[in-house]
Amino acid sequence: MVEAQPSHCAYNVVLDIADPTRNTTLQDPGVALVDDFLRQQGQQAVGTVANTIFPASLYHRYGAPAFFDVFQERVLRRVRRNERWSGYYFERMIDVSVPEGKSPNQLWDIVGRINDKKVKSLNKFELPLFDAARDVDNSPYGGQCLSFLSFKVVPGAKNSGKKLGLTAMYRNHFYVEKLLGNLIGLGRLMDFVCRETGLDLGELTIVSTRAEVDLPKGTRRNDIKTLLSRVRDAGQKYAA
Repeated sequence: MVEAQPSHCAYNVVLDIADPTRNTTLQDPGVALVDDFLRQQGQQAVGTVANTIFPASLYHRYGAPAFFDVFQERVLRRVRRNERWSGYYFERMIDVSVPEGKSPNQLWDIVGRINDKKVKSLNKFELPLFDAARDVDNSPYGGQCLSFLSFKVVPGAKNSGKKLGLTAMYRNHFYVEKLLGNLIGLGRLMDFVCRETGLDLGELTIVSTRAEVDLPKGTRRNDIKTLLSRVRDAGQKYAA
C-alpha cells in the first residue's frame, strides 16, 4: 500500500481495473464519500477531475465527431489559462501542438484506425500527452501528470469479441485529490472508443511512476485514514 510507505509515496505503482465503468457515479457510496470529502476541502469534485480526461456529457449530447468542436468552442475558451496548459488532458488528445499546419486529432485518428480493416496491427494505438515544448520548465509544481496512453485491441476468447485495453502512465499521481476522478475519466474514455468501434470493454491499467497519498490543504493524516476506512466499509456494504 502506498499509504504505508515512507513519506506516504511509492514508485512505479500499478493498478489493474477489470471493469473501468462499474460503480463510477455518485450513486456509488464510495464515490459519494470521496466527492463530499474533496468538496469540503475546497478541492475539485470527482466529476470535474473526470471531465479533464473525457467530457462524457458533451459526447452523449452531441455525438462524435461534433462534440470535439463543441468542446473547443465552448469549454476551452472559458477555461484556458494560457497557451501552455488548459488543465484538460482531453485538449491534448484532440489538438496536438504542431509547428505549422492543422493540429491532428489523435483520439479520433485512433478510432479511425481501429475501424480501418486495412490496419492489421492491434498494438499501435499510442497517444502521447506530455509535450516537451510546453511541459519542461523549472517549476516543481503544476503541469501535466498524465503523460501517455496506450490503447490495445485484445483478441477475445473463443466465441467472444475483441476487447479494448488501455494503459495510462502518470509521471506523478495524487491519490486523494485525483485518483478516483482520473479512473472514472479514463473509464469513460474507454467507453467512448468502444462505442465508436464496436469493441468490448477490457481492462484499464494505471502505471504511476510516482504515487502519493497526498494531504489536501487543511487536512491531517488521520482525516485520510478515516476517509479510506469509510470508503472500504461502503464498498463492502455495496457489494453485499
